[in-house]
Amino acid sequence: MSKIPDITNTIESLIYRSYETNAEPPRPHMGVSQIGEKCDRKLWLGFRNVVSAKFPGRILKLFRFGHDYEDTVINELKAIGCRIVHRQAKIDFGSHVSGSCDGIITNVPGREKQTLLLEIKTLSDKSFNDLKKKKLQESKPIYWAQVHCYMLGLKLDRCLFYALNKNTSEIYTEIVKLDKEFAEKTVERAKRIALSDYMPEPIGPDGSWYECKMCSYHSFCWETHTTDNVSCRNCAHSTATEESTFTCARNDNAAIPFEFQLQGCGQHVLHPDTVQYKRLPSDNPNEAVYLIDGVPVRNGEADTNVYSSAELLANPEACAHADAAVEELRSVFDAKIVVDM
Repeated sequence: MSKIPDITNTIESLIYRSYETNAEPPRPHMGVSQIGEKCDRKLWLGFRNVVSAKFPGRILKLFRFGHDYEDTVINELKAIGCRIVHRQAKIDFGSHVSGSCDGIITNVPGREKQTLLLEIKTLSDKSFNDLKKKKLQESKPIYWAQVHCYMLGLKLDRCLFYALNKNTSEIYTEIVKLDKEFAEKTVERAKRIALSDYMPEPIGPDGSWYECKMCSYHSFCWETHTTDNVSCRNCAHSTATEESTFTCARNDNAAIPFEFQLQGCGQHVLHPDTVQYKRLPSDNPNEAVYLIDGVPVRNGEADTNVYSSAELLANPEACAHADAAVEELRSVFDAKIVVDM
């Protein structure tokens, strides 16, 4: 007797799917909340949209819980006499590095005359207990860097860091004093990575390195070495500028609107650092030539014997070994090479 198939349209699965459907697009900037990451390559790959960050609905729901819980914390702080001066204050350091803090707060018990940054986090039981034991700097270096850069940008010298244990509702707070030199170095590093035309080295020597094992970019760095999407940010024609724009060399170095950056165009050329193939000399400045399966393959605006980035990512072997019939279909009917042929 065959087994009755599992029901996939349960209330739970539909809710999770709704989070996935409505997931936020990549940020237009390198977020201050990220720049405490130790690996330069991880920051560069994320900023350049080299690997699509896709989270399951359950995880996206956790992210939303953390965001929504901020209102509860604000009400708690007001109830004990604190005054919220500003919510979601923007900080922009230029060169694509920016972000927004949770708030600016005054009349904090014991520090009534000071104005402080407010940063709120929700943590699992294990993470929360580690924070209580080791304190913020040692336990959560990414958050440590985040609050320092916010303080630097807002010209504040203290932060009220508030953490919630999601398992027990226990609260932990810590007052953080600004280390200005550390904050300035962190911002300068982020700018350097954002403006780099080339991919930095990974933090570990191989994929078994402890900081690489659980990284969301592990597969790219140590297995595929190939991007999974076409975006202006991973195109060889685009350049990140100090004015926090991306410009396109194919279009007179015009600034590319953010909403267009995420989809790219038909003139896209895969950045050499985002593919595993050896790059060969090209006689056309608008095209790259990659050695795929022993065959030189031209990458650029689709034409006879020239393959778009989308085609190369979908089926590189088919591009390398396309016969006359395939080329006629591409030329006459504007057909595209796809995954299954």
